[in-house]
Amino acid sequence: MTTNSPAAATESRHSASEQSDARRTPTYRQIVKSSGVIGAASLAGIALGIVRTKAIALILGPTGIGLMGLYGSIADVVQSVAGMGVSSSGVRQIAEAAGSGEEERIARTATALKWIAPLLGLMGALTLLLFSRRISLLTFGTKHHTQAVALLSLAVLFTTIAGGQAALVQGMRRIGDLARMSVLGAIGGTAFSIPLVYFFGEKGIVPTLICVAATTIATSWWFSRRIKIPRITLRWRELKRETFGLLRLGAAFMASGFLALGGAYAIRIIIVHKIGLEAAGFYQSAWAIGGLYVGIVLQAMGADFYPRLTAIAKDHHECNRLVNEQAHISLLLAGPGVIGTLTFAPVVIALCYSTKFGAAVENLRWICLGMTLRIIAWPMGFILLAKGASTLFFLTDVAATAVHMSLAWLLIAKFGLNGAGTAFFGLYIWHALLIYTIVRRLTGFRWSAENLRLAAMFLPLVTLVFLQFYWLPFWLATGIGATALLISGYYSARVVLSLVAMKHPQ
Repeated sequence: MTTNSPAAATESRHSASEQSDARRTPTYRQIVKSSGVIGAASLAGIALGIVRTKAIALILGPTGIGLMGLYGSIADVVQSVAGMGVSSSGVRQIAEAAGSGEEERIARTATALKWIAPLLGLMGALTLLLFSRRISLLTFGTKHHTQAVALLSLAVLFTTIAGGQAALVQGMRRIGDLARMSVLGAIGGTAFSIPLVYFFGEKGIVPTLICVAATTIATSWWFSRRIKIPRITLRWRELKRETFGLLRLGAAFMASGFLALGGAYAIRIIIVHKIGLEAAGFYQSAWAIGGLYVGIVLQAMGADFYPRLTAIAKDHHECNRLVNEQAHISLLLAGPGVIGTLTFAPVVIALCYSTKFGAAVENLRWICLGMTLRIIAWPMGFILLAKGASTLFFLTDVAATAVHMSLAWLLIAKFGLNGAGTAFFGLYIWHALLIYTIVRRLTGFRWSAENLRLAAMFLPLVTLVFLQFYWLPFWLATGIGATALLISGYYSARVVLSLVAMKHPQ
């Protein structure tokens, strides 16, 4: 029964006003909190990853690292197609339902994922088995890697199932559990990989990837089962409807993932065929290090920011405000890390790998430039995901892959290995401009004055640190870079702390 009394109307207005104020409350504290939790887990994973990578680099050298990168790319590409994007669409569906308090809808999506993910994983594994010989020929120019490629089907199966389980954890914004999953996965990967590679050499690489995937499926199962949701049984017609909904939305995610991972795989093939497997190892080392620090920020962005943005995606003003706040914190956190990596690139390469990987240093610096622009572009890209603009999202990724591949083909032929890093930088100059133009029309998005000032400080500083290694003696350039790191680090820490301490409206 409804009531039209003045008291009820006043109470309703007050409630609506409080909800509106809550929605307008700055989210800096939440962003920093989630970034801190995910970041701490990522740092633990990075530390373990450095130990793992260092051991493998010392045992196998650049060729072994290149081989690991290629095997990993094969598994990633096949899994991205096999998964049909249902883990990402599941996150969106669950986050949207959680934002509106629809527990039954959460349960329906989780039940559908429970059935569809294993089936898709099995289909992907069988496909890789059937085409393992052709993939070996395409990748390495020889059929000698056929058996190893076929074994990767287990990694594809495990990873696809784990994605379906992890979607519930991420969609419900269980940030602490996501962090624990990351740490346990890193521990498992390190514990298995070093002995396998030590005793079996290059033949231990694929078993290592399988063990990492097995650890992922075990941890995602453990944490997903702890989430209390209503138990429901779906009839065949209901299950089919839920599954088709996930597949329809997931198609854009699948296509996007395939384009990104397929592009990375193709670039590695270009390097192997034009320069050699050792050069692919140098590229893999530069790519992995270039994404280490920035990856912490981006991982936190996907884990917490995406579900939060989805929950308020219909409100353009709130959506744009949240993107600006996320980009502000992300640039503050990532900027000093990029400057530090640019400055100490030779030391970082030698520490994480060995002195044999010195050829990767310049390529790493170009990748760092691209990562800086990625930090700026990614928050805007999440607007398309949150709004379910699947066709537009897909088309932007098609364009990005075409640009990246064209640049890589031309620049690797002209500049060798460094052309791969330069192509990545060129990609994000173009992509950042494109995505800004799209979201400007879609939601009226504009960069805040605070973000424009921050970009005006960090972008020239990053550019200066990069260029000085071409202009100045190494030790002088390193000294200037270290000074820039200290200044930017102090500034970022001060601003982040002030934002976290900001008094929010009551």
